Amino acid sequence: MIVVAGESLIDLVPQGTGALAPLSPRPGGGPYNTAVALGRLGSAVAFCSRVSTDGFGDVLVDGLRAAGVDTSLVQRGPEPTTLAVATLGADGSAGYGFYAQGGADRLFALPAALPPQARAVALGTCSLVLEPGASAYEALLRREAERGLFTLLDPNIRPALIPDADAYRARFRSWLPHVSLLKVSQEDARWLGGSVEEWLAAGPAAVVLTRGAAGMTVRTRGGGAGVSVPAAAVEVADTIGAGDTVNAALLHRLRAHGALSARASAALCADAWDDTLAFAARAAAITCSRPGADPPYAAELGP
Repeated sequence: MIVVAGESLIDLVPQGTGALAPLSPRPGGGPYNTAVALGRLGSAVAFCSRVSTDGFGDVLVDGLRAAGVDTSLVQRGPEPTTLAVATLGADGSAGYGFYAQGGADRLFALPAALPPQARAVALGTCSLVLEPGASAYEALLRREAERGLFTLLDPNIRPALIPDADAYRARFRSWLPHVSLLKVSQEDARWLGGSVEEWLAAGPAAVVLTRGAAGMTVRTRGGGAGVSVPAAAVEVADTIGAGDTVNAALLHRLRAHGALSARASAALCADAWDDTLAFAARAAAITCSRPGADPPYAAELGP
C-alpha cells in the first residue's frame, strides 16, 4: 500500500475570463489528487488527512472511495473545508488564492501507526506549511522514513501561504535526509534555491525535475547525467493536478519495477527510469487535457 498524506480542499475553477467569471467547485489539493490518481491507476492506496464533515468534505471522501482509495486513515472534524480559488493563464497554467484559516486539514493529528501493508508515503504542498498540522505531517515523514518506508516529497510551493521564505527553505533542507524521491517543478526549484546535486547529497536517492512542456528529468545519487523524456503532446485545458498526477504515476510505475525503496530506485537502470518518466508524462498529459484535476484511469494509459 502507498499512503498519501496531506490536504484535501475544493478548487474553485473559473469558467471564463475576468475576476467575476463563474466558479466551478471541484475536489482538489495536491495530496488528494495524488491519492485519487493512484487509485484510478490501480495501486493500493490510502489517504491520511483530516477532512471536514461539511458538504464539501462529504464530496471529497466520496471521491476517494469512488477511486478505490482506503479512507481508514481519514480524520473528520466540524471545521470548514479549505477553498482554493484558481486563476488560469493563457497557456492553461494555474495560480491559486487560498481560504484556509481554521480549515479542517490544518488540524491533522499524527496517527498512532500506518497499516502494516504500507510500503511508501507521499507528502507535500500546503500540508507541510500550515500549522499546527504541518508539524504532524513532518513527524509522519520522519517516523516512517526511520521505519524504512519509501518516501516521496513534492514541495509544490505556494508562496502566498509561506510567511517566512527563509525559514521554510531551512525546513525543506531538514527534510531531505528523510526523503527517498524528491519531485520538484522547475518553478519550485528556482524558489527553493540550491541545486539537484546539493539535494541528492543531502539524502534523496533520486530527484525528478518537471519542466512543463519541456518534459522531465531524473537524476539519481551517483547516477551520472540522468534520464530525460519529452512532454506528451496534448491540447491543454489547464494544468490543474498535472504535477499531482506525475507523483502518482511515478509511484505506480516504480512499484511495477520493484523499486519502492531508496536503494532500488537509486540503482534503477536508465531504461526503467525512461519507462517510468514516459508513463508519468503520458498520465500528466491526459490530466492537462481535461478541466480541473481529473487524473486518468489505467485503461486510458495502456500497458
